[in-house]
Amino acid sequence: MHFNLSDSVVREISDLKKENKENLKDSVIRKKILTERQVLEILGIQYDIPFCQNLPLQNIENTFTDKIPIQFLKKHVMIPLIKSGDQQDNNIQDSDSNGFFNGCSAVVAINDPLAFQPMDDLLRILELNDYNLVLATRDAVLNAINICYDMNRGSAEELVQNMEENGNAIISEIETTADLLDDTSDAPIIKLVNHILSQSIKARASDIHIEPFQNSFKVRYRVDGILYDLLTPSKWIQASLISRIKVMSKMNIAEKRLPQDGRLEVRMGGQDIDVRVSTIPTSFGERVVLRLLNKTSSLFQLSELGLEPETLGLFEQLVHSPYGIILVTGPTGSGKTTTLYAVLQSINTADINIITIEDPVEYQIPGISQIQVNPKIGLTFARGLRSIVRQDPDVILVGEIRDKETAEIAVQSALTGHLVFSTLHTNDSSSAITRLVDIGVEPFLISSSVIAVCAQRLVRVLCEDCKRPYVPDEQSLNALGLSSNEISDKTVYMASGCPKCFQTGYRGRIGIFEIMILTERLKSLIVKSHDSNRIKDEAINSNLVTLRQDGIRKVLKGLTTIEEVLRVTQK
Repeated sequence: MHFNLSDSVVREISDLKKENKENLKDSVIRKKILTERQVLEILGIQYDIPFCQNLPLQNIENTFTDKIPIQFLKKHVMIPLIKSGDQQDNNIQDSDSNGFFNGCSAVVAINDPLAFQPMDDLLRILELNDYNLVLATRDAVLNAINICYDMNRGSAEELVQNMEENGNAIISEIETTADLLDDTSDAPIIKLVNHILSQSIKARASDIHIEPFQNSFKVRYRVDGILYDLLTPSKWIQASLISRIKVMSKMNIAEKRLPQDGRLEVRMGGQDIDVRVSTIPTSFGERVVLRLLNKTSSLFQLSELGLEPETLGLFEQLVHSPYGIILVTGPTGSGKTTTLYAVLQSINTADINIITIEDPVEYQIPGISQIQVNPKIGLTFARGLRSIVRQDPDVILVGEIRDKETAEIAVQSALTGHLVFSTLHTNDSSSAITRLVDIGVEPFLISSSVIAVCAQRLVRVLCEDCKRPYVPDEQSLNALGLSSNEISDKTVYMASGCPKCFQTGYRGRIGIFEIMILTERLKSLIVKSHDSNRIKDEAINSNLVTLRQDGIRKVLKGLTTIEEVLRVTQK
């Protein structure tokens, strides 16, 4: 392998070497002179150590996790990958692994070939003599470390069983600020809470539900909008588990008769998770719901939401309007906030002033002023919006229009030259008009201020590794409004299930959209009538693509299933 570095790159590296303020490798990568892979490949040639892009983690022993602290490996960014006993004893033929181990029983993956001392310490503690060295990227090594240590933690069922055997386990009220994988506390209740959180984060869950019943309680998590059972521990563990969560989220553990809200932050591997905690009293104890927000994942771009190309172009035109109201509607959990954040990111430039008022502020967006609603001190949507208008904004985001006062201020703001975004809880785009009239907004004001309404839902995306083509029956096609002739040249897929998608057949979600632009004909109709059915009919005559029609597009593209579209668009 040969590298032809330009003169300018060589000069930059030489200058960095003279400065000698930090590790040269890290400086070159940080200043983006070369990529991490290029640097490692060059170092590999220099030190005669091969570079490995993907570390195989199948058939690997993880017994070393009992001997080596996770902090040591993370600090020095290295990991021993030792062949499992089965591979060595039974001589399992795995072409990838055999090529990787190259005849040895172990490989040590490192990120820095100059970390001699910690490497020697690692080899001495594990008594490794027969090994090879490879270079790997920082992310690859840290990911392997997290996986190995997470695999070695006992299952949630084992933790529950241990608690039942040791009824006098003391509940420690320490705050969890470290990485969940680093926490080595022996208190079973702490291990159980950490395991519930880590399992949910690994499964990409958005919520964790702890639900009490008369003689039992259940722990469930929501993945891609669907609730799955995680655990059903013994009833007596309920109080300790909920108390631990309340301590972590700084709630009053003595108050069990009133609803409470709290929050905590946890870290798992390289992910920072913001957890919103809500408790309510029920007949059989407190019910707890934890909302998980991954702060390390980047916000979606408009192009990633699932809008069809022609719809995306139309939507981008709308969000760059100089003034007016754009409403996003749908039930709770349909992705309205995600869409609005993507919109704000797309229009967020230095020459416009964007202010939001939200409940709660879910993600911080650089360059945008975001206000958190606080009813306890009288900071409602209406009061906050009234103050925002005096701050010379160009664009205003109101988290939700809930009452007449908020709606009227939003309308006045739109009529005085501001672009206003907000959400409503309605089933489709035409119902938003009816809802505004019900709140108390005059129809002529709606037709003058609202420029578009976007209704949306989220459908689960088929897992690419296990989806299977099939021919749907007539009943399913009729339910969707299709005929067998319309799909004769298309391939329709069904969900199957594999380990990568936790046997669900789906992985991730995508939006289906219905964008109703208020044309002159629609505006004149709204002034005369606010019947949602008449408005919908008129919009369809103006080429409105309904939620179900957009869902059908996603089915025919092989992105989702007929069942998913029917589930979220049932009339």
